[in-house]
Amino acid sequence: MASSHFLYNSHHLYSSNSQINSFRNVSLSLSSSYRVRLSSSFGKKPQFQRTQLVTVMASGSKTDRKQVEIVYDPDERLNKLADEVDMDAGVSRLTLFSPCKINVFLRITSKREDGFHDLASLFHVISLGDKIKFSLSPSKLKDCLSTNVPGVPLDDTNLIIKALNLYREKTGSDKFFWIHLDKKVPTGAGLGGGSSNAATALWAANQFSGCLATEKELQEWSSEIGSDIPFFFSHGAAYCTGRGEIVQDLPPPISFDLPMVLIKPPQACSTAEVYKRLRLDQAISIDPLTLLEKISREGISQDVCVNDLESPAFEVLPSLKRLKQRIIAAGCGQYDAVFMSGSGSTIVGIGSPYPPQFVYDDEEYQDVFLSEASFITRAANQWYTEPFAMNASSSPADISHSV
Repeated sequence: MASSHFLYNSHHLYSSNSQINSFRNVSLSLSSSYRVRLSSSFGKKPQFQRTQLVTVMASGSKTDRKQVEIVYDPDERLNKLADEVDMDAGVSRLTLFSPCKINVFLRITSKREDGFHDLASLFHVISLGDKIKFSLSPSKLKDCLSTNVPGVPLDDTNLIIKALNLYREKTGSDKFFWIHLDKKVPTGAGLGGGSSNAATALWAANQFSGCLATEKELQEWSSEIGSDIPFFFSHGAAYCTGRGEIVQDLPPPISFDLPMVLIKPPQACSTAEVYKRLRLDQAISIDPLTLLEKISREGISQDVCVNDLESPAFEVLPSLKRLKQRIIAAGCGQYDAVFMSGSGSTIVGIGSPYPPQFVYDDEEYQDVFLSEASFITRAANQWYTEPFAMNASSSPADISHSV
């Protein structure tokens, strides 16, 4: 609450019908205070709480001392002030959701001269993800990364730091950051968690810098540090070719209310070792565009969820093949499809959020990672949101402005 008191001492005060016509030789004493709440999320106005009371006291040689109280509402001026603060303050803290993906199907079509492989895959973002908190570093010398799990590199080998370095290189930005990674996506899972973190870091750096780059530029730049990163600049469902960096946005081909369960053993598959064991002459010859068309027309089924990396991954990790077979057998038809994502080692069951009972009962699987998930996308000009944590009034990110 705020109050203002004005004391006017005038030699001449003329009043008629309780209206004051003029004041001369005025002296002013002002006492006022404002409580301003400046915490906003993507465009919310700062909230001002105030009541303004002006007390005018006048005296003169020809009049008795009089007091007039005037109540007024200065909303227009305060809203203009808020707009100026919003424009000048900029983003100082930002928390973003960093979702992972699955490959609904993954065809390896050829080996390239540079040693990589060409692929054709339906990538889709799902609701499992990490949270990353970004704050501007006052030192402007280096980025500082922390995380909640052991074993994650915190130096410039981490894709988050690589992404921030890339952004500064491309734009000339001088902003450095404190970053905390709240990790929920397991590593070595074939879910693209690290690639998503890098894409999220590029998006965040661009927000802090007033969007110096377009989304298309961020997508193109990101391919320099990882083949899967450009996909996350799609709207969440895309047909990806080349090394994965050629991204064709698609209308969501799969219902968002279709549940799934993710089951990942503690063992990881080495992507390099999986590709080393890949034999293209033994892969099925079905056209990936045929798979895409069938999914768009008929939905998910076991015969369309093809992954050419399954066989070599099962050679690298035979227990993974046994896990998939047991899930199919124990599921008794509750899953529309069971398949491996990426180069492993996550097995995905589409159609039910519940793992089979043996995963709980067998000591062999006491350390597996389990999570339910669903398909998600993102709106234009916004980053991904965590479906189960958001409410109707929430924004895609938690942004605080500093004054």
